[in-house]
Amino acid sequence: MKQVTVSIGSNIERERHVRTCLDALQANFGTPQLSRVFESEPVGFEDGRNFYNLVAVFYTTLSVGQLQAWCKQLEYANGRRKDSPKFSPRTLDIDLLTVDGLSGTIDGVTLPRDEITYHAFVLLPMAELLPDQRHPVEGRTYAALWADFPQEHQRLWPVDFTWQGRRISHADGTEPGHRHR
Repeated sequence: MKQVTVSIGSNIERERHVRTCLDALQANFGTPQLSRVFESEPVGFEDGRNFYNLVAVFYTTLSVGQLQAWCKQLEYANGRRKDSPKFSPRTLDIDLLTVDGLSGTIDGVTLPRDEITYHAFVLLPMAELLPDQRHPVEGRTYAALWADFPQEHQRLWPVDFTWQGRRISHADGTEPGHRHR
């Protein structure tokens, strides 16, 4: 079994699409470990709608190519269009971040995804969920990468979020099991 991390984002009907994604992850891979859900300002987008973002960890025997195909199929099933511009509103965006410690281009997918070290909406959830795990290329822990991240470049904040009748994210950061900087 390989450990997989994915980032999940939406800025169209955010709650519905994030919950749909979490349901699909659970149905296909078992209950994922989840970061808090963060609301973040869009980066590079003309449309100013804020995103909901989080990171999920799960385990699978699927190949990188199969995982990528699964992610894209779920995006398209939730209204994402193949021909939509890169920086356009998203019903659902699922990106493979890491698959075990793999690095390089595997099945046409570059791992680890470079967004981990470039965007607060990916790095903060990674640092909370896997603080002591090391980035496959940087060699530093996600907590250390977050500690050195220039956080003024993108605003994000935790939000209250429920999934399957239980609160998985608290805006005040009080949920058990999370480490904060």
